[in-house]
Amino acid sequence: MNDETLPVEFTGPAAWLGSDMQAHPERWLIELAPQDIHDLEQAARHYLSLGRDIGEITAQDFPLTHFADHLAGLRSKLIDGIGFEVLRGLPVGTYSQEMAAAIFCGVGAHLGSARSQNAAGHILGHVRNVGADPNDPNTRIYQTSARQTFHTDSADIVGLLCLKEAHEGGDSLLVSVETLYNRMRALRPDLLDKLFDPLATDRRGEVPEGMKPYMTIPPLSWHGGKLTVFYQRQYIDSAQRFPEAMRLTPDHVAALDLFDSLANDPELHIQMRLRPGDMQFVYNHSQLHDRTGFTDWPDPDQRRHLFRLWLSPMGDRDLPECFKQRYGSIEIGNRGGIVTRETRLHAPLDG
Repeated sequence: MNDETLPVEFTGPAAWLGSDMQAHPERWLIELAPQDIHDLEQAARHYLSLGRDIGEITAQDFPLTHFADHLAGLRSKLIDGIGFEVLRGLPVGTYSQEMAAAIFCGVGAHLGSARSQNAAGHILGHVRNVGADPNDPNTRIYQTSARQTFHTDSADIVGLLCLKEAHEGGDSLLVSVETLYNRMRALRPDLLDKLFDPLATDRRGEVPEGMKPYMTIPPLSWHGGKLTVFYQRQYIDSAQRFPEAMRLTPDHVAALDLFDSLANDPELHIQMRLRPGDMQFVYNHSQLHDRTGFTDWPDPDQRRHLFRLWLSPMGDRDLPECFKQRYGSIEIGNRGGIVTRETRLHAPLDG
């Protein structure tokens, strides 16, 4: 950490307190008006009439009238503002899975280019409990019903569309990394410094050709006048299974524990329950997100199910060179996700 260039305290819009956001939902919760929904539906019907895979959708193929202006503002809000927003009111219960996917992917196309979430080229991810073991080091946590931990995804922006909510739990949590930095700097600047070290993060079995089974990207980076986060505590811990990975010192563990403890402080984070039809967009470089554990419905057709998008917008920040380990390219607007030579982008409606 370079004290000469890093601010003593972040004070911009991304340095928010969860208690403030909880008290002022008008800053982040947008109720869709009937004309907004009509705009989205007509654009989706247009795209579906073309007979192409939803994974190939572009902003030009998803023609919006007035709502395009809101999405342009949303992109700025994510990159330069508070870093998240929820669009509420989409009547997904009346849509086919294909219609819901077309609207969600179309909205995403206006925010950035969709990134593949696996080697098969799926740009539309399915977040639901498939019974995977959360203690298996190769399990993806979003495929379980277990509590996640605060983390980032491997893309500039992550979007979720809630199709069905759990019987109990499954709440979404967000926390500002600039706020976590401010608190750690005030409490333990010596431990904050340790989060700028290149700690190993487990790839959990998704290892690109020629790469190590872990990445060495610092949890916090100061680059181009921006504080950028890359964090998944469970994967940092499980990377210690590799003998060649950098060892975590007691100070590293103490720093990670304090970071997690502050993220879990109800004053600092915001907690929300996504309803069916809610679209949530989060900027991964300035926010951590999490999800509480949940109990699902007995009926498989009613179980918690969300669509997920990874997006790379134009006009974004530069990233440090070390992010190539995860993103492949760090070219703005064309980075993140998992792409191989054989990858063909498409959107599976059943996943």
